[in-house]
Amino acid sequence: MNLGHGAGHGTGSSALIRHTGWARTLLASAAIAAACALAGCETDGDGTMSPMVAAKAMAPLSSDMMTLLGQKNMPKESPILVRIFKEEAELEVWKQDTTGQYALLKTYPICRWSGELGPKVKQGDRQAPEGFYSIKPGQMNPNSAWYLSFDTGFPNAYDRANDRTGAFLMVHGDCSSAGCYAMTDEQMGEIYALGREAFLGGQKAFQLQAYPFHMTALNMARHRNNPAMPFWRMLKEGNDHFETTRQEPKVGVCEKRYVFDVETSGRLDPRGKCPVMQVPSEIATPVAAKQQRDEQEFAALVARNTPMAPVKTGADGGMNELFLARLRSKDKFDENGRIFSLASTQHVPAMGNNVNPPKNANLGDVETTTASVTPAAPAPTPPPTRVASADSSASGSMFGSLFSSGNKWFGGGQPKEQPAAQPAPVAAASKPRAAQPKIAAAHPAAGAIRPAQAAEERKPAAAPQQAAAAAPAAASTAPAQPQAPAPGMIAGSAPVVSTNSFDSRWGAIR
Repeated sequence: MNLGHGAGHGTGSSALIRHTGWARTLLASAAIAAACALAGCETDGDGTMSPMVAAKAMAPLSSDMMTLLGQKNMPKESPILVRIFKEEAELEVWKQDTTGQYALLKTYPICRWSGELGPKVKQGDRQAPEGFYSIKPGQMNPNSAWYLSFDTGFPNAYDRANDRTGAFLMVHGDCSSAGCYAMTDEQMGEIYALGREAFLGGQKAFQLQAYPFHMTALNMARHRNNPAMPFWRMLKEGNDHFETTRQEPKVGVCEKRYVFDVETSGRLDPRGKCPVMQVPSEIATPVAAKQQRDEQEFAALVARNTPMAPVKTGADGGMNELFLARLRSKDKFDENGRIFSLASTQHVPAMGNNVNPPKNANLGDVETTTASVTPAAPAPTPPPTRVASADSSASGSMFGSLFSSGNKWFGGGQPKEQPAAQPAPVAAASKPRAAQPKIAAAHPAAGAIRPAQAAEERKPAAAPQQAAAAAPAAASTAPAQPQAPAPGMIAGSAPVVSTNSFDSRWGAIR
């Protein structure tokens, strides 16, 4: 099979390379030494890398993660696959289990992403990329200025064929974004370690799938009026292949579009005409059945006038609700008047001192661009010491030269809060997955969706009139209820303006 330029890689069936403790120690030492030589790490003059960089990049997986891997029958060195969903602000790490299929290992709440829903088009548009990307050892950066990071590989073959520009689009720590996907340092350390172990186990590259949202029929119906919908339907086809087979889809590009799991005797040219190609029946048949079910569900949702989400929010990206709750200035009350906080009832990874929450996030100060979260104790704890490091544009990788040849945190949260004057869209969008009917237990994501007819898209306009007509009657029969304060953050938190903002460090690279 020839997948042409920029084609995806099939690592799902690759045999795992087993290493003894001695061999793994030598391999790790050689890898990080090579990374430091390329990345300009701090050294003590004799070529020895900085202990601080080594401590981050080679930190072992935690005992909790090792326990989770054991429970899910996933070898530590087995291949991984990463999926990102902007609207829900979630990053999923999938991993091969002992059956050879990918299964969900862990979901991480994304601390920050920037831009609107939709692909990155040009440098400086602050958009985080969407699409299918291949992460090789050379893209891992142990010496990142944002704790640890890996480069998404934007622009890929599809992006270049469509004349999209930009560079250094990362998944990194530090919880601040200007075109990237930002995690907390704690999360990034674990994600980085999972990628490192997969490379040490023999995986040559892992796939990153970046989506605007979970590709369900409900979400496709909610966003049916978005100009990016043709692009999203194309991404959804790749999603369907993965959801159906639980194997990494082989990705190619021809005629300026993605193709998945195709077999052809010709060559795939990203800008040229696609050759004669076909998808094996063992993949094509279940994918087609799934897409048919999804189209039927989509049509039913449109017929019921499912409200449409705004195309643009003006929020400049999003943040998982878990983190937004911690940043808000007031606690939340239950119906009995008791104070509680989402941030106080779940473990929230430390966000650091460079958080830049999205605009219009209902934090009590819509003009805030940088916030610092402090503990609830009277004496605030100083932020952890960061390792000074080279710019990612000049950095090497954890394994660059060595390999040159070859518990859900939070679910259903909406990263983009609507302005206070429009509470209804927020409520409608806050739990899209919970409202979605189950299609099949083994395949929760929806399939390819045909575009809605223009007449169908105009139907929701009648809903606000009906709601307005019903409002006076409701007001005459129900007493006014006191309005609950907005959710809050830990006592002692206060927004501040930082002179070390993320944007000042990035400039206009993206």
